[in-house]
Amino acid sequence: MEILSDNSRQSLLPSFLYSSASSTKPHFGFDTLSNANHHNDHVLRRSPSISSSPSNFVGDAAGATANKFVIQAPKEKMEMYSPAFYAACTAGGILSCGLTHTAVTPMDLVKCNMQIDPAKYKSVSSGFGILLKEQGARGLFKGWAPTLLGYSAQGACKYGFYEFFKKYYSDIAGPEYATKYKTLIIVAGSASAEAIADVALCPMEAVKVRVQTQPGFARGLSDGFPKILKAEGAAGCCCYRINGYFSSSIVQMAELEKFA
Repeated sequence: MEILSDNSRQSLLPSFLYSSASSTKPHFGFDTLSNANHHNDHVLRRSPSISSSPSNFVGDAAGATANKFVIQAPKEKMEMYSPAFYAACTAGGILSCGLTHTAVTPMDLVKCNMQIDPAKYKSVSSGFGILLKEQGARGLFKGWAPTLLGYSAQGACKYGFYEFFKKYYSDIAGPEYATKYKTLIIVAGSASAEAIADVALCPMEAVKVRVQTQPGFARGLSDGFPKILKAEGAAGCCCYRINGYFSSSIVQMAELEKFA
């Protein structure tokens, strides 16, 4: 099995991930670190020869912004596809998915109830009003625990396995075809990662939806998960979201192909 060369691997990654601190090539149109050291005291600097008129200052500031704005590479270079690299991707997925989904739990609660009982919850505003009246402000975060755990697991698998599968498929294809079919490899890697991520999310998603939409079912994760596990078994929890895999995979493939 052929192994990708460094250049081939780099072609699949944003350049700032593998650029060194001593590099002299500019990335994204910004000055390099060597220029940053020369201008480290000022991002926007006026030349002494320029007059202090407002028009000249605006023009000088615009030019300085374009020429002296710097994004420095990390001082310690992380080895690509090392355990530390996969750990960083996994941690980033946990933070980006788990925390954001937990933060919008009230909106998710209204959305789920509008889908289950559209006659009662006719709009977002009326949905919030009804939930506040019946459950209070604390009730708006009903289901936050399974949301946090479920989407943290999904994010960890989504971004961690995406990098793994991207390298795996690139190694199978070889340097030439990995570069030629870069988009296809990215799409295949994201679809594979999303399949695992959705299975990881399923048990917590099953608990979350029932806690949010079935009054009296459970107070939260601690008593809701045992009820579902006892009634439906592990297979029932894991199959809960399989029919939604294809739609989420399409979104995932589009996102990662665009920003990869």
